[in-house]
Formats: sequence, structure tokens, C-alpha cells
Amino acid sequence: MCARLILEPNPANHCFGCGGANDSGMKLSFELDQETGRAVGKFVLGTRYGGGAGFAHGGVIAILLDEVMGKISKLSEERAVTAELNIEYRKPVPLDAEILVSGWQENEKGRNRFRIGEIHDANGNLLARGRGRFVVVGEPLAAATSSRADEI
Repeated sequence: MCARLILEPNPANHCFGCGGANDSGMKLSFELDQETGRAVGKFVLGTRYGGGAGFAHGGVIAILLDEVMGKISKLSEERAVTAELNIEYRKPVPLDAEILVSGWQENEKGRNRFRIGEIHDANGNLLARGRGRFVVVGEPLAAATSSRADEI
């Protein structure tokens, strides 16, 4: 098994954050490290995602954190949806410089997955932190994929 998995936008997915089929979407890509259990993405947002004062819009910051925490579900082939998302905006997130978005799971209880996401600048300064509770829903991704393949 490969220790690193590149999660490119899925051309059949309409998700605003990571879908490839949404013309207005962000089309975010992440790298998932299966050994450390962390998802990471590097981005330069650009003015399209700007908010007040020339920095990233708070909603865009929330999308980045939600997406990176959501990618952790790929480690266990689970389908999980965001149930709670709390964000601490520490410093303005630049639009014209590279940022590092990372996420990992702290723990789980039943169907609940408790995760952390962070955004850092190129110097390692913490710009934003998200804490999320994700709830596992439906069947595992592998089972859903194989059952759909049987229908084709």
C-alpha cells in the first residue's frame, strides 16, 4: 500500500470545495499520508476568494478547513458528514501567498469522528484552526463503490 495518496478533484463530483464537476468550485487537491493519518494541501487562493481588507473571506477559510478534515474519512473508507464546525480565526489569511492546510483526527466515539484542521502561512504561523465533529453515515465507500460497479 502506498503511504501517500493524492486526492484530486473528482470529475463526477459537484462539491464546491473538491469537486471537479462544479465550474464555480475551488477544485481543491490534497495529499493524504496514510502513515501519519494527515491530509495536507498547499494553495495560493487568489483575489477570487477575497473578503474584507484584501484577505481571504471567512467562509472560504471554513471551506478549506472543512475539506481537509473531511478527507480523513478516506483513510477508513468511511462516508462522514460535517455535524459541527468551529473555527478560530487567528490571523488574516493572505490571498497572494502560499498557505498550508492540514487536518487529522483526534479521536472517535461511536459514529462520531473528532478532527482538527489548521491553516499556516509559509513561515509556519498559525492563521486559522478548525475543530469538527463528523458523523459516519451510510455504508463504507468501498462497499458503495463495488455495489455501484455491479450495477453497471
